[in-house]
Amino acid sequence: MLIADDHNLVRKGLKRLLLDTEWIAGVDEARDSEEAVSKVSQKHYDVVLLDISFPGRSGIDTLKQLKCLKPTLPVLILSMHPEEQYAVRSIRAGASGYLTKESAPEELVEAIRKVAAGKKYITSSLAERLADGIEEKSEGPLHKSLSDREYQVMCMIASGKTATEIAGALSLSVKTISTHRVRILRKMNMKTNAQLTHYAIKQGLVD
Repeated sequence: MLIADDHNLVRKGLKRLLLDTEWIAGVDEARDSEEAVSKVSQKHYDVVLLDISFPGRSGIDTLKQLKCLKPTLPVLILSMHPEEQYAVRSIRAGASGYLTKESAPEELVEAIRKVAAGKKYITSSLAERLADGIEEKSEGPLHKSLSDREYQVMCMIASGKTATEIAGALSLSVKTISTHRVRILRKMNMKTNAQLTHYAIKQGLVD
């Protein structure tokens, strides 16, 4: 299997955990999106464990590219973000499951086992969110109109981060972040960051 995460300590810790699991034969690593895509294009993996918060290209963009390369490849998202923020988007983009980094090691191993067998690993709360999405009216919540990158920027703005901080975290220019902000506000018919923050909190997208 392949662990794709930009934090070296996280990769090493996960690798140690997984290699102690007797039915996992080998574990490879990728430190960024480009390396993950390159390795998947060259090798066969039973499962990819993918972080959603890569700098530069987002994890969801990476997920989509991996699924284009190998549509049947099981990709399990492991994220620092709670389910409310990215789980539904991840599953709809082709992920086989979504876990937070606060999950117990036993849950992670079970999730890997399940997706390696060709099944989905979805918590009961995520299943409810997916069902709610199906039942929503066609227009849906305002943030449904945002692209994955715009949604990511919106959540970071709503969390109180400045354009400079967001640009640094995503390896983008401040000008690009400002452009995203303008598009977000226009699509959501809002004028200020305060309105975005109020909306995100009300929707449970940020604390």
